[in-house]
Amino acid sequence: MSVTVTFAGSGDAFGSGGRFQTCILVDTPVTRFVIDFGASSLVALNKMGIEHNTIETIVLTHLHGDHCGGIPFILMDAMLGAKRETPLTIVGPRETEKKLVALSEATMPGMHFMIPKFDLTYVEIDVLNPTQIGNLIITSFPANHTGQTKPTSVRVEVAGKIISYTGDSAWNKYIPKVAENSDLFICECYYYEKPIRFHMNYKDIKAHWNELKAKRTVLTHFSREMMLNKDSIPEETAYDGLVISL
Repeated sequence: MSVTVTFAGSGDAFGSGGRFQTCILVDTPVTRFVIDFGASSLVALNKMGIEHNTIETIVLTHLHGDHCGGIPFILMDAMLGAKRETPLTIVGPRETEKKLVALSEATMPGMHFMIPKFDLTYVEIDVLNPTQIGNLIITSFPANHTGQTKPTSVRVEVAGKIISYTGDSAWNKYIPKVAENSDLFICECYYYEKPIRFHMNYKDIKAHWNELKAKRTVLTHFSREMMLNKDSIPEETAYDGLVISL
């Protein structure tokens, strides 16, 4: 069995082009995990017929709603509807557990009274510190994004493959390291020409293209402006439902 990466959600925060928010599903011979779980992710998985109880680990790049806002809903359904019995691990930057507990209570008041019947574990990892969690080795890197979200980029090593993702970030000195030798490097490309604080646009990426030493690169997280230009660029671009075998 190869490692496959499925873009259940490839869109920006505002659903540009009708796309779901970030949710990158990875299947390996040893585990199934997702990178980020935006507010629309449960809908995206259900539309694709993917049972969320089969996900063992959720890896979060940062704590904006379009990257973590689906957590309250997957947890609530796991407890009430889907009747999850297997463990779930949520991995993220510092303050992940505190902020997700607060988010759950804000979106589903009274949720704090509910106790999962499955093992739910939060693991908060420091940047530049490779951490083994089950079958995954996860390394996060500082990202240049809204500070309150504890932004990171991530590299995940599993089953002899490396999948890496910038998360949301303006260009910074760590991005070449995130991409280096990755079997798949997923790079946000929010706008085409317009400069946007805390994000990359296509011009930024092309200016640094020769620094990205990944085996395969896919651009994602498109705004309306980028959606209008996606068919005019030669680079590979993500879309909801894209499946890549590594």
